Amino acid sequence: MCTASRLRNSVSAVDPTNRNTALASALVEELARAGVRDAVVSPGSRPTPLAIALWREPGLETRVIVDERSAGFFALGAAQATRRPVAVLCTSGTAAANLHPAVCEADESAVPLIVLTADRPPELRGIGAGQTIDQLKLYGSAVRWFCEVGTHDADDAGLLHFRSVACRAFAVAAGDPRPGPVHLNVAWRDPLGPEPIEGEVTASSALALEGREGGRPLTSVPTPPEQPAEALVDALAHRVGLAPRGLIVAGRMPASGAATEIAVLARAVGYPILAEPTSQLRLGPHDRELVVAAYEAIARARPEPLAPELVLRFGELPTCKPLRGWLAELQETAQVVIDPARGWSEPTRIAGAIVRADPAAVARALATRIDGAARDPSWRAAWIAAGEAAGAATERLLDAQEGVTEPGLQAALGGAYADGDLVYTASSMPIRDQEAFLAAGAAEVLFLANRGANGIDGLVSSGIGAAAASGRPTVIVTGDLGLLHDLGGLAALRDVATSVRIVVVNNDGGGIFDFLPQAEQLAAHEFEALLGTPRGVSVERAAALFDLPYRRLDDLAELTAALAAGTGLIEVPIDRAANLALHRRLTEEATAAVARAVG
Repeated sequence: MCTASRLRNSVSAVDPTNRNTALASALVEELARAGVRDAVVSPGSRPTPLAIALWREPGLETRVIVDERSAGFFALGAAQATRRPVAVLCTSGTAAANLHPAVCEADESAVPLIVLTADRPPELRGIGAGQTIDQLKLYGSAVRWFCEVGTHDADDAGLLHFRSVACRAFAVAAGDPRPGPVHLNVAWRDPLGPEPIEGEVTASSALALEGREGGRPLTSVPTPPEQPAEALVDALAHRVGLAPRGLIVAGRMPASGAATEIAVLARAVGYPILAEPTSQLRLGPHDRELVVAAYEAIARARPEPLAPELVLRFGELPTCKPLRGWLAELQETAQVVIDPARGWSEPTRIAGAIVRADPAAVARALATRIDGAARDPSWRAAWIAAGEAAGAATERLLDAQEGVTEPGLQAALGGAYADGDLVYTASSMPIRDQEAFLAAGAAEVLFLANRGANGIDGLVSSGIGAAAASGRPTVIVTGDLGLLHDLGGLAALRDVATSVRIVVVNNDGGGIFDFLPQAEQLAAHEFEALLGTPRGVSVERAAALFDLPYRRLDDLAELTAALAAGTGLIEVPIDRAANLALHRRLTEEATAAVARAVG
């Protein structure tokens, strides 16, 4: 269950009821001062001091989610949508282990997360005490920072320690230097509840008790502007000037305003933009004249006249496997990665440089240094013609289909999204079909996905968390197995005010595996048992279990009305064998169309 926050009613900044309430309220208040606005609590006895502090802190929106795995992904989605650190609290034992999948995704996706795990005090560890495991560095290298906060008195030193830990946790999670999860393990001795104990709070310093004046954090760590060095921009501009036949490849990036600046750069240099939807460039009010959506067919055909001299890669590499393969083969082509997450997003292993700077700043600086002399109009025209030919071939074949298909669904969704929507897309087939069949459009839509570790677990909770924290009307697109993995996540929907439509592509199993060599290598019964894994999930009954509206989509003409109906589950039945055959035909016809267009 999710519930909105309650207002804390206390005279001083810390709760003086006892030592635990004072320490917990100091830590939580400092998190709010630093910039945390959302928190998720999974109930338990051991985290009571922190749970009460989070619940009562007026600067936080605190939600309660019973299942720790769902809570972790809810917090992950909230943090990914807002780009602010989100706190998630759980009790000791295996509860903490259930947060691990979300921590792994936050690590790989550079999503700021503050994980608070309650623990037994040192004297209860390793002796067989109940609900006790080794929680020290539980998440290993997946966290940017681990801190065993320790057991302390509520004196000046103790309160300042808890405040300081909170400030450092926020700074590291937010990006010092790379955003991601941090883990604070906090041990509590009895009493865990707000039992008044006179004399336990001995702090006298105003700074320890009340924090800094004006609501400022104890220690702030300003984020330096991610501006590229002038010499670097000059070098890039020189390289662009020598390469009139270039490409801009845009993969997953947060919504940071880079779309407009990258579009301006593309026009200045005459480079087509190959934009995955999660780059925030495929859809939007920016200039989309040079956006090529149907690049998968071009990457499959790999026509020599469309081979680039230079590739500017913004954000992560798109999911599209043919594009990744083609870029990896272009070993003589200069490739530069602009990585705003300060990571190493370079699976091709041939990029000449990785620029760790804000993509908008890089694009803006480059555009001002380009006079257009390097542009080759025939290059841009050839790419646009190839993309339009592939798109037209795809559209003709999809229009000829009866009923709803997975590619047709993604194409129709692209036309149904409205300004302000948030779309959270599952890994496996949905994210690939979205990339392949979603046409460019003008709607301002935020596309999110868990593409760090690429799991399908926790997708429902992630999408609901993103909706709750952002307030955007949300569409979650997942498969039937993705829904089954996170069925309990639906419980969080009852207290989310904004509209959340969950589109369930039900092909009764793992449809993506039909595309892999194992489908031909294994006997049919072995393949179905080990990879196809049909489960006969009833989406309608799942909706009924959580008292959610259910709609079945058998005609794409009904899609807009189904989305407009508001929160609920929309089931889209799909035949896996027919889906495989259609994808193969689409690939053949789009690739052939590219070959004809290029000549």
